[in-house]
Amino acid sequence: MRSIWKGAISFGLVTIPVKVYSATEQRDVAFHQVHRQDGGRIKYKRVCSVDGEEVPYSDIAKGYELPSGEMVVLTDEDFADLPLSSSRRIDVLQFVEAAEVDPIYFAKSYYLEPDGAQGAKPYVLLRDALEDSGQVAIVKIALRQRESLATVRVREGVFVLETMLWPDEVRAPDFPFLDEDIEVRKQELTMATSLIESMEGDFDPSEYKDAYREALQAVIDAKVEGREVTRPAAEAEEEPAADLLSALRASVEAAKKSRGGGGAKKPAAKSGGRAASSKSSGSGRSASRSSSGRTSRSASSSSGSSSSASRSSSSRKAGEKKTESKPRRRKSA
Repeated sequence: MRSIWKGAISFGLVTIPVKVYSATEQRDVAFHQVHRQDGGRIKYKRVCSVDGEEVPYSDIAKGYELPSGEMVVLTDEDFADLPLSSSRRIDVLQFVEAAEVDPIYFAKSYYLEPDGAQGAKPYVLLRDALEDSGQVAIVKIALRQRESLATVRVREGVFVLETMLWPDEVRAPDFPFLDEDIEVRKQELTMATSLIESMEGDFDPSEYKDAYREALQAVIDAKVEGREVTRPAAEAEEEPAADLLSALRASVEAAKKSRGGGGAKKPAAKSGGRAASSKSSGSGRSASRSSSGRTSRSASSSSGSSSSASRSSSSRKAGEKKTESKPRRRKSA
């Protein structure tokens, strides 16, 4: 990994030099815009809308458009003069319980590594103290000329910095149904709770995969190798349930079957049915077992006799063998 930022965590009078690395990466399949006929890359020219001339990158600045349509041009010098106190510093503002921070504020995750030997000890000290407290640090940091709030927490022995949106960047949900008085029946709520309980489990990210990306990569590989592109079979559409309660009940049953819960109970029920039937037709468990034991031994003896006779009949001295086998059957009886 290559660090994207260098600075220091400012924790009271303690300074911890750190390097910042992107903790995540996109694994999506990347495409280019190309000419359909010959596959040539499509390129764009930076052209000024006023004089129609192509503009070199060195002459391009940032512009802020006013409501009147006028443009305010800002240069690199304008940005350099802005007072960013956190330009090379991660300022710790406070410590809070992790549950107090709504995940909707999180934007992107970064790893923090101690920069040099002098940063290792204070890094480990703050890491252990933060981990023991069970809290996260609220900090302020400036990345790519943009100041952000962030949290710092411990994950697998390393600080993870997660940049956050500012409160005015989170939209408020304003939907008509929130003002409606929608009645939920007790049966429906009970069944929905049962569905949640039937699907409970420990979260293991490795159990999930990006099926679309894998299918797309298979299409690309097939085209590269000149093979025919096979399309995955379309999933059968399920018929909608008559009402919400029926849909919930069917969902609970499907969840139990997918986890093996439904299949394990059915054989036990059948076995119990057979036992009950055996009780009513016989004179008790002991009689049933004794009868089944005698039947089994008798069947085994008959099977052995027929097998012996079959082997004897295929020999050269068939008549003599049959005569010898008769006393054996009487003896076993």
